Amino acid sequence: MSRTREDLVAVALRLLDAHGLADVSMRRVAGELDLQPSALYHHVASKQALLGAVADEGLRRGARPRGAVTWDERVVEVAHELRDAMLAYRDGAELVSTVIAFGLGATQPLEDLTAALGDSGLDESLVPTAARTVLHLVLGHTIEEQTHLQAGSAGAIDADPLPADFGTGLGFVVDGIRARVAEGSTAM
Repeated sequence: MSRTREDLVAVALRLLDAHGLADVSMRRVAGELDLQPSALYHHVASKQALLGAVADEGLRRGARPRGAVTWDERVVEVAHELRDAMLAYRDGAELVSTVIAFGLGATQPLEDLTAALGDSGLDESLVPTAARTVLHLVLGHTIEEQTHLQAGSAGAIDADPLPADFGTGLGFVVDGIRARVAEGSTAM
């Protein structure tokens, strides 16, 4: 039976959610598809390329209709969508963060943040830094949150919930960008 790249990605995403990132291997994906591991390389160049495709698929599945109009509402909307998409899968935040760090995919959130911030009035030379700052807040916060939840559910730690402060922290960053925009507009 012929398999597609989409089949590989779907199986790898299911393995990620069931067993975690450490157990997503080419051998395991091939076994789930009743293939030899070498057959996977007809569809992906490497395990890293497969992980990039898995991250992209997880983010695609987590996409939702957007309705925000203003730049700051759009930033908040993209940030929450990214967080929710990563939390939907075991080790989702670790996967997306790794894929971004290695330049293997998961580029859409940064592109969306950059587009939103491009409409903010912020000096265009600062837009990439502002977009990466928001992205790093989302990645870092979500990795911490997901790690804590998983450790608690495994009994490795007392699972007192972390403060529900993602929105507040994101608000601090957006407020800082607003303040920088205001500084720039008064300096003209």
